[in-house]
Amino acid sequence: MRITIFGVGYVGLVTGTGISELGHDVLCVDTNVDKVKQLNEGALPIYESGLADLVKRNVRDGRLSFATSLDAPYDQSDMYFIAVGTPRSEDGTPDLRDVLAVARTLRDAVKQRATIVVKSTVPVGTCDHVQEIVGEHDVASNPEFLKEGAAVSDFFRPDRIVIGSESETVQRQLRELYAPLQLSGERVIVTDRRSSELIKYAANAMLAMRISFMNEMSQLCEVTGADIHAVRLGVGSDARIGKRFLYAGPGYGGSCFPKDVRALTALGRAHGVTMQLTEATDRANDEQVVFVAKLIEKAAGTLRGKRVCLWGLSYKPDTDDVREAPSLWLTKYLLSKGASVVGHDPEARDNFRRVMRASECDVQTEADQYVAAEGADVLVLLTEWRSYRAPNFTKLAKRMSAGATVVDTRNVLRVRDVKAAGLRFQGLGVRRQES
Repeated sequence: MRITIFGVGYVGLVTGTGISELGHDVLCVDTNVDKVKQLNEGALPIYESGLADLVKRNVRDGRLSFATSLDAPYDQSDMYFIAVGTPRSEDGTPDLRDVLAVARTLRDAVKQRATIVVKSTVPVGTCDHVQEIVGEHDVASNPEFLKEGAAVSDFFRPDRIVIGSESETVQRQLRELYAPLQLSGERVIVTDRRSSELIKYAANAMLAMRISFMNEMSQLCEVTGADIHAVRLGVGSDARIGKRFLYAGPGYGGSCFPKDVRALTALGRAHGVTMQLTEATDRANDEQVVFVAKLIEKAAGTLRGKRVCLWGLSYKPDTDDVREAPSLWLTKYLLSKGASVVGHDPEARDNFRRVMRASECDVQTEADQYVAAEGADVLVLLTEWRSYRAPNFTKLAKRMSAGATVVDTRNVLRVRDVKAAGLRFQGLGVRRQES
């Protein structure tokens, strides 16, 4: 088939590349001239594990290309995917301007009847609006479930593929497209467009609730002397609950959870439904990074004049995305209290510096994680990159100031190894007597 993807962000680029890898001819369109130029020169505008090699191979084999406009022969594609961003507006609702702009482009440029697939995360009823714009074309909802850092794997080994369309022709067309991903079993869920749109929000909100709940439990463990590791294992062993998304941390971030939780709250408000759980989830997430800040402040004694090193600036490992990352708010807080901040991240340093500069914050970053810790009074492990999980603590202790503290917000370090190097340790809700 001939496929056109609008958007070369995490969703559009992974989806377009994945579909081309399945043997289809794919054009990825984006109005960002710099991103398209970068892709045509063989570089990626994002970091996503395993993606660069796939892009290179499919471009080389002529199945994948990039452009800033919809030109022949792709104005006669079989399917058009809308995978542009839907950033959060001030009131929490998603900004649909780019989605609707693509719909208008398709209305004016497409030369034969085609299927238009909305993959962007959008509120209930958006596909109906797109349908009104594009007229005779068929519109389907096909939400993405790609985790940043594991998006390539998620594309080729999806838990489920949701198709929102009541047209048997469209259902059959999308089933055919995704057939190579179903060799080991049926993964397609077919429903109506509105239910499909809501499934994505419901899934992300449910996962965010689990994270916020365990974060609150880590606070309770911290003040009661209980151990969050034991609580997680005890709760997760219940088959009704399961073990995933039960790890305490500094709060969730990224392009999905914060935006989608607030969007679901806003959707409920627009329809007269109070979404109490999503409202509480959002508040709990904001409060968790404040809790972490207070732990750092307690470890430092006072932040004024102290040097704080942050290991991990992206909101999660294996991505360079810093959108809504805890590192951003935490850095601003530490600076406001008179501390100096230096950061390290295997992939996200440039993005972190860019955002900090936009906020007029003076933050230093280093390419070496141990150099970043030079003279630090507190080292904060914010993102559990593999290179941080078993560091050389003896080497680290020589770099840091006397009596320095390691604050592990992901609870991945071995406490006895930290203490053996002469460093103090602070986790999130772990028992203080642990050694």
